Amino acid sequence: MGSARFNRATSNSRSSSYFGSPKMINPRKHRSTSSIFALTATFLILSLFLALGCVLYLLLFPTLLAEEDVTFDFIDRNSSCNLFEGNWIRDGSDPLYNSSTCPFVEGGFNCLANGRKDAEYLKWKWKPRQCQIPRFDVNKTLESLRGKRVVFVGDSMSRTQWESFICMLMAGVPDQSSVYEVNGNKISKTIRFLGVRFGSFNFTVEFFRSVFLVQPGSPPRHGPRRVKSTLKLDKMDDISAKWVDSDVLVFNSGHWWNPVKLFDLGCYFQVGGSVKLGMTIPAAFKIALETWASWVETAVDTGRTRIFFRTFEPSHWSDPLGEGCQAKREADPGPKVPNEPEFLGIINEVVARMRAPVTILNVTMMGEVRSDAHIGPWGDLRPMVDCSHWCLPGVPDAWNEIVFFLLANGRFTSLNSQS
Repeated sequence: MGSARFNRATSNSRSSSYFGSPKMINPRKHRSTSSIFALTATFLILSLFLALGCVLYLLLFPTLLAEEDVTFDFIDRNSSCNLFEGNWIRDGSDPLYNSSTCPFVEGGFNCLANGRKDAEYLKWKWKPRQCQIPRFDVNKTLESLRGKRVVFVGDSMSRTQWESFICMLMAGVPDQSSVYEVNGNKISKTIRFLGVRFGSFNFTVEFFRSVFLVQPGSPPRHGPRRVKSTLKLDKMDDISAKWVDSDVLVFNSGHWWNPVKLFDLGCYFQVGGSVKLGMTIPAAFKIALETWASWVETAVDTGRTRIFFRTFEPSHWSDPLGEGCQAKREADPGPKVPNEPEFLGIINEVVARMRAPVTILNVTMMGEVRSDAHIGPWGDLRPMVDCSHWCLPGVPDAWNEIVFFLLANGRFTSLNSQS
């Protein structure tokens, strides 16, 4: 039967071909050709959808970024980016706060209110060379600080950073009356402790004045007459116990470590019961910093507390006595060589040997090129000129943006990597 079918098919094929009829299509070949057409059509349709999807993704991606929680994802935690190597770039956005409406800015730091006419110094933003710091998100930061205690310890530069920190946060507080100084004190350089509570968010931001971090004291009996006081390099400041129970600790020291603040006032260094009349300031600074490092490792719960040490900020006096000021109208393109690299080396050396994780805020180079942002003649003690401190808003806001970023990017309690 199979043979008969085959013959009939062959006969029919021949007959059709002979009379010029259309060529008969093989069913198997037809199915194969149809499959190829179907696959090709499917591939083209999928490619079209893929292309459209890519176009839509590229068009909508910026919007998606704005909507999602990516504020602190600009730098990978394993990135080698140095946040403190970069340049100041012109930025058209408004300052993060108004110093005239923030009650925690000292009058002497409010340069615009004190008669400064130009506002060019407010139009610069710090840009690291190999990465980007996102603009400060005040609402997210306020939420992250709930129930926390933030403590600044140091000299007047630390107090300036503390004031900036508070004013940046106040910009996101609906009820300004819920933010207050815990003892009802007015901000003053003469008060050794200042604490501001954010009642609605249940956290405090505090400042302790300790310009050397170690303990000042009276000279030993029968000491040289020129010794009016001493700096006990092997003992922490007697208020250091008040810094311990905190979630964030930001230290600085450096500006008072100079002959005018020490030797000219009869203050010399002491270790144990011995006064070291011939000890140099850098040598003494290193011993004091080692005392601080030992205290951190033994007194502070580094499983809870995130610790920062901010380097000194260069001043721009044109002479050692502070009688001339080199303030400019605009930021320099930078970078420049810091004025006191020896202190930087000491800080890096001491911190590198610590077992406790400490983040160095190396702001020295950042400030070296910003002579335009000093208070200059626009303080509250005119005709005195100030080429050490900074106008607010200003350079200290950039330090705090970095601090806020590092806290958020490190999940606040993560202390396993230094930045």
